[in-house]
Amino acid sequence: MKTNLKTLSASGFAAYIAEAGLPQYRAKQLLHWIYEKHAASIQDITELSKELRNRLSEKAYIGNLSIIDRRTSKDGTEKFLFGLEDGESIESVLIPDEDRLTLCISSQVGCAMGCRFCLTGTMGLKRNLAPYEITDQIINVSRAVKPKVITNIVLMGMGEPLANFDNVCEALQRMADLMKISPRRITLSTSGLAPKILELPKKGPRVNLAISLNATTDAVRDYIMPVNKTYPIRNLLDACRRFPLQQRRRITFEYVLLKGVNDSVEDAHRLVKLLKGVPSKVNLIPFNTFAGCEFESPPEKTVRSFQEVLAAANLTVLVRKSKGQDILAACGQLKAKYG
Repeated sequence: MKTNLKTLSASGFAAYIAEAGLPQYRAKQLLHWIYEKHAASIQDITELSKELRNRLSEKAYIGNLSIIDRRTSKDGTEKFLFGLEDGESIESVLIPDEDRLTLCISSQVGCAMGCRFCLTGTMGLKRNLAPYEITDQIINVSRAVKPKVITNIVLMGMGEPLANFDNVCEALQRMADLMKISPRRITLSTSGLAPKILELPKKGPRVNLAISLNATTDAVRDYIMPVNKTYPIRNLLDACRRFPLQQRRRITFEYVLLKGVNDSVEDAHRLVKLLKGVPSKVNLIPFNTFAGCEFESPPEKTVRSFQEVLAAANLTVLVRKSKGQDILAACGQLKAKYG
């Protein structure tokens, strides 16, 4: 059975090359071609002789995700539905924003968190993604949009990254070490697995942290985000205060605004109090509705009032407009279409 070279860690790669009787500089060449030059097959690695390419191809290959669907929005957002080797599928979304090109990637097939405002949460968890399946989203999208260059990565797609902790940490390490992506340009978003938040900087590179908060009382957060019953707001924010931030870096708090649920001026004032003492910025996200969902997006006036309360308290606050609504860009929508 042939070995998919992307399944190997950097140390595993070195061992594989040694076992093949090749010098270690070959490992560096192969890793460079796979992770930086995005070679789709061993035959693409023209730095190797044809004889060596043929020899390697007898026992190994470079695996690739298959693009099942690709859609481009009128606002420039692109959504990719990727097929995995076992027949499952995952989504990635490419978001242009002035001088940035951000790729939102998945960490699991489905999700076990059950957030009521998230379509992926209704699918349940199928399985964790392997490290190479996480990084392969970056490689395949990079190849598809060339000569454009992805500038930022966010783990904010399907799944809870910290629930796939070891694989995600290995993927983050590959991004930093093998793909040469600065950790400052990588953001991991979590629904709030408090103990894993504190483990993260010990296990992986020092990436940015984003918290999907979405409520200012435990009663509301319990209802819309079941994870809060295990790690309530106080525990979550305590972990955030203890998270070792590097100089001039802040934690991003994502707050999806749901009409009549968490969008009141009172909620905004409570949010100001909750974030006291946490170096933070807030992304307000008016809800992107989907068929069968119980929630609605609040009117612009409500969003503006919420924003003004935070700004008056000297919090950095941005309103993130939903993008790609004409291409099913909300998390899980495209996968749900294909079943």
